[in-house]
Amino acid sequence: GAGSREPGAGSREPGAGSREPTFGLSPEWLLADGRPFVDGFVLSHPEQLERLARTCAEAVPSAVLAGDPCFDRMLAARPYRDRFRRALGVRRGQRLVVLNSTWNPEGFFGSGGRDVLPGLLPRLAAELPADDYRLAAVLHPNIWHGHGPGQIRAWLDRARRGGLTLIDPVHGWRQALLAADLVLGDFGAVTYYSAALGTAVLLAADGREKLDPEAPLAEFVRRAPRLDPYAPLRPQVEEALDGHRPDPAPAGFVTSDPGRSAALLRRHFYALMDLPEPAAPASLEPLPLPPYDPPRPTAPLYVRTCVHGTDITIERSTEQPYDATGATHLAVHEDTRHPGDLETADVITRDGRPDDPRLGGADLWTAEVLREHPHCAAAVYVTGPDACTVRTRDHGVFRLTAGAGADADPAAYASSLYAWLAHGGTVPPDGVTLRTRTAGGAHPFLVEDGDSRRAADG
Repeated sequence: GAGSREPGAGSREPGAGSREPTFGLSPEWLLADGRPFVDGFVLSHPEQLERLARTCAEAVPSAVLAGDPCFDRMLAARPYRDRFRRALGVRRGQRLVVLNSTWNPEGFFGSGGRDVLPGLLPRLAAELPADDYRLAAVLHPNIWHGHGPGQIRAWLDRARRGGLTLIDPVHGWRQALLAADLVLGDFGAVTYYSAALGTAVLLAADGREKLDPEAPLAEFVRRAPRLDPYAPLRPQVEEALDGHRPDPAPAGFVTSDPGRSAALLRRHFYALMDLPEPAAPASLEPLPLPPYDPPRPTAPLYVRTCVHGTDITIERSTEQPYDATGATHLAVHEDTRHPGDLETADVITRDGRPDDPRLGGADLWTAEVLREHPHCAAAVYVTGPDACTVRTRDHGVFRLTAGAGADADPAAYASSLYAWLAHGGTVPPDGVTLRTRTAGGAHPFLVEDGDSRRAADG
């Protein structure tokens, strides 16, 4: 906050001699009738105090250096990064890309009227393979309140159907930052926090005219790598991740007392009340573990495969890249927005409990799908994080299991099996183990004849 200027504040005609007030550090925010109207103005770093002395000396006596409780909560929660990633359904080998926008019209979501973020999201889902990357968005609460949750979800509906998750803007954004591998952001505090945590950052909107040029945030924006929204995105994302080296400057300026904000703030509060502090140590509320919120893509996926023996390399994305190689088939979730997609699908998928009475179980549902959609060659019923049933038109029914600790989407196993069978593979009576190669790793899964296994179980 203390490095930026309030959106719309201090607007002036071109050429006017006055400078926009700095958000939080100027008389407009701190003085009433020329005097401070607060008992304590909390700053996190002496650098802010130095700027305050230049911009509003009258407020200096009320300033208190007390660290940054928000950053301290993130520091304390760092050991739980893997839990936060699992809560978002990030699989082993996947990279989580978090898009962040502040609420300024020049921020990532507004970008001076160019709407860069809404237009960029479908391209990211198309260019970044779904099994290699996980996408989430953190939008400032004022964006949600200004436009309304319904409008935000409507604007981003296409991206959400492609697998984007919208993060709770109040209770979940810190955990998302801790889980992230890369943040595509702007000049807001969230992006700065990301850099302070050592996360790779690409700026899609810098808004430098909105920043106090003397603030550390402005220096960060001047130095941070940029995203070119009009160039191919995947090479930029890969370069940002692979070439990232943490910059120590943001962490040094976020707070001068890391881990001590609770103690410093409580000392100040009790001094204001003229009361002795409690004997117990001061502490902050720990960041909660967010609800499990895996991706739920329902947009059609173009699946590119290359078969080498029992190894199947696979890439899935919502559009077919111009330089795509390998055999391609179309996999469509039954909940696609456009039912016509099902008529051209090679593979149709569904998620459900094995005993869901509405669907009749895997055997009934897969048989119905092949009967209703003559073009479809395989129906896939995903029953859990490591298992699915696949009914093929030409090869029968198969049960696919990967075992505990599996880290790939069962629908990706099913597409791998489909490609392997189309390449001439045959499943022996005692089954076969195939390997899906994606997200930088090999993921084995067992393929068993569903009809013979059912007979054995009977």
